[in-house]
Amino acid sequence: MTAVDPARRLDRRLVAVMAFACGAAVANIYYAQPLLDAISSSIGVSPSAAGLLVTASQIGFAIGLALIVPLGDLLERRALVCRMLLVCCAGLVVIAVAPDFSVLAVAMIVVGVTSVVAQVLVPFAATLAGEHERGRIVGTVMSGVLIGVLLARTASGLIAEIGGWRLVYWLAAGGMLAVAALLWRMLPRSEPGTDMRYGVLLGSVLTLVRTEPVLRRRMVYGAMGMASFSALWTALTFLLSGSPYHYGEGTIGLFGLAGLAGVLGAQGAGRMADRGRLHIATGVFLVCVLAGWGLLAFGTVSLAAVLAGVVVFDFGIQGAHIANQNAIYAIAPDARSRVTTAYMTSNFIWGAFGSAGASAAFDAGGWGAVAALGMALASVALLAWVAEQLERRRSAAVAGVAPS
Repeated sequence: MTAVDPARRLDRRLVAVMAFACGAAVANIYYAQPLLDAISSSIGVSPSAAGLLVTASQIGFAIGLALIVPLGDLLERRALVCRMLLVCCAGLVVIAVAPDFSVLAVAMIVVGVTSVVAQVLVPFAATLAGEHERGRIVGTVMSGVLIGVLLARTASGLIAEIGGWRLVYWLAAGGMLAVAALLWRMLPRSEPGTDMRYGVLLGSVLTLVRTEPVLRRRMVYGAMGMASFSALWTALTFLLSGSPYHYGEGTIGLFGLAGLAGVLGAQGAGRMADRGRLHIATGVFLVCVLAGWGLLAFGTVSLAAVLAGVVVFDFGIQGAHIANQNAIYAIAPDARSRVTTAYMTSNFIWGAFGSAGASAAFDAGGWGAVAALGMALASVALLAWVAEQLERRRSAAVAGVAPS
């Protein structure tokens, strides 16, 4: 395992590059969403068929979470990260020159698989950071992920307007190449955290879930949060494109910028983790998620409620996500990539359920049904947190100490 001097501060330039790398990598799976009409016209397929390209990148991302991210505990991380970025660059080049749908789909899967490099870099950052700054460092690097997710659609749409959809992927490929070069120069070498065989390594992910109660609890918080997040951003388009707003795609895309409040949540969660306030921080952020849905429930009658709801909601979602990651990274320092796999795979699965559930809820009962679904998901997470606090208090009372 990489040795870290607890008194040393991680180079802020390296932290900034890692944050940028995470954002640029995760953005790769979102660029296509506003480009589907242009892509379908260019390669001669229907818009619905072009939409499967987004599905292809998501399938690739799921494969990467399950099969690639655990390698962060088995292999030297600097080499692993840079090789993944180079393969991602190659996949993006293939997308930029792809002559037909089949080539595009395969390249999208490759890009999805390798875009999980962000999920290798975040636990790497946690390992490189000292105990006194780990929360803040993880929060900063994860802020890069959030910004990449939020800005990818806006940036790809603007670039495509200027130079066509293929230019988006040429520029993305260049970005991956530049980031790989920077990280190769700046990242320290790391020692593997385990010498397990690969098959045993994958199986140990399930062992960690079975034996670590903190991981299981944080997976519940994360799953409900990701389901809420997917539900909101799936159904918000339906709300804003219909009565009473009738906004176009460009205007709807700008609402994603309100989600930048989540950057503040990420930073706040990191600082509170470093101060030993992780448990109370989690509760505060989960309350914000529920409060955000409470505001969003008035979305059909008030645009101000929509904007305020998105800000409060995303602040809570991202803050809770960072709190969760800090908690799981503390339980198994030599298995941070594997706990990331468990946590993020659960999030990904529940995010898919949230998206599907929001579509079904909107069809059945409109925006009110979506808001009810969101509040139900947020309530499950909050009730699970309350149950955890009661359990911690009982355990502390038996031990004769005050709960931390």
